[in-house]
Amino acid sequence: MHIVVAGLNYRTAPVAIREKFAFAEGDLPQALKELKATKSIMECVIVGTCNRTELYVAVDTQQLCGHHLRAFIEKWFGVPKEEFNKHLYLHENEQAIEHLFRVTSGLDSMVIGETQILGQVRDAFLLAQREKTTGVIFNTLFKQAVTMAKRAHFETGIGDNPVSVSYAAVELGKRIFGSYEHKKVLIIGAGKMSELTVKHLYANGADKVIVVNRTLGRAQELAEKFSGIASTMDKLLTHLEEADIVISSTGAAGLVLTAEQVSSVLQKRRSRPLFMIDIAVPRDLDPRLGEMPNVFLYDIDNLQSLVNSHLEERHRAAVKIEEMIRAEIVAFKQWTKTLGVSPVIQALQTKANVIHEETMDSLMKKLPDLDERELKVIHKLTKSIVNQMLRDPIVRIKEMAAEKHGDEALEMFTKIFALEEPLAEQERAELAARQLAVEAEQERLKEELLAKVRGAGSPANALSKA
Repeated sequence: MHIVVAGLNYRTAPVAIREKFAFAEGDLPQALKELKATKSIMECVIVGTCNRTELYVAVDTQQLCGHHLRAFIEKWFGVPKEEFNKHLYLHENEQAIEHLFRVTSGLDSMVIGETQILGQVRDAFLLAQREKTTGVIFNTLFKQAVTMAKRAHFETGIGDNPVSVSYAAVELGKRIFGSYEHKKVLIIGAGKMSELTVKHLYANGADKVIVVNRTLGRAQELAEKFSGIASTMDKLLTHLEEADIVISSTGAAGLVLTAEQVSSVLQKRRSRPLFMIDIAVPRDLDPRLGEMPNVFLYDIDNLQSLVNSHLEERHRAAVKIEEMIRAEIVAFKQWTKTLGVSPVIQALQTKANVIHEETMDSLMKKLPDLDERELKVIHKLTKSIVNQMLRDPIVRIKEMAAEKHGDEALEMFTKIFALEEPLAEQERAELAARQLAVEAEQERLKEELLAKVRGAGSPANALSKA
């Protein structure tokens, strides 16, 4: 069994390309089923976010795996592979496993250490489980990746420090107020950065928003998003009297608020703290405001400096997470080695049971006068002998399979107990079962298409609807 991931992300493809390969949420169950029905694919999970589309597959052979995945992408999205080949990455086995751990823990994200992707990977895995497109390999791997990511975030605190200007502004305000509950926010200008910052403030408990802008219409547009109040610049000082937080982001050439203007307002505020965030370039707020009592002024450079220090902390945490990932990869590889033991052990136990039953049949023929109780006792004792004889070899082969030359140990074990034929029979049975499952899925898809044809009235109409 081999693990492969194929995908596009924000590093390899611009948004104009990525948006062509976004799975609609309602289409994912069918996409999973069709991907699972693709040749050689035994298990699959699809992870789709605004920054990435990734197909994780477990295959029985790597031969032509990339070709089959490209063909699926081409067919599902209706985009020729020539248009996405240069943007597509393909990772196999250990590289694929490492990639999944990095994605889930936020190390492969645009904002390093973000936690949203953890939930998105978890949801993708749970959907694949519900659609029965995962098995023993991915059930173990994805659970391990999600568990490790949770532990990494908890132990390193990588996501604790904000790394956006708007989040940094909110954190600074918490140092002043402790809580934003019942705090009033005054927005000067109606820029995107101001809107993003007030969103975070509003989510943290600020309950009144006033938007002051030169154009009343734009102020009203932004104020409506927060059930706020729109106003014009001529009323700025009046609103400043009641504000706790001021966010300014205008395109003005000069200062919007001077130290003299604010000084006259401070006398009416009765020493209430005033938190001022100047996101404009050139600056809107007089730098002298920071020297006034109970005024806490931060400009874009202050905020960016905080963001940079937080990024450094996240990168230090990322180094620790990389070490955790390496340990997890080793653990997963050791677990996969033990998977090869199960068929061998099963074949050995089956062979031992057959020998035991044949021996009991021979015994009954040679000693026909034994009663039922005597036969039961003999059966139990001889079965116990068989189990005790097998116990140590089974324990030892499990241990040896997880070691460096585990494959060689398994091969020798198979030869010593002459298990080649029983194992071959098992493989033939499993292959036949997989083939039947693929044929059943293909038949189901065929019936579904025929139903659409019958419902549409003509093959052309049906295909256009499909």
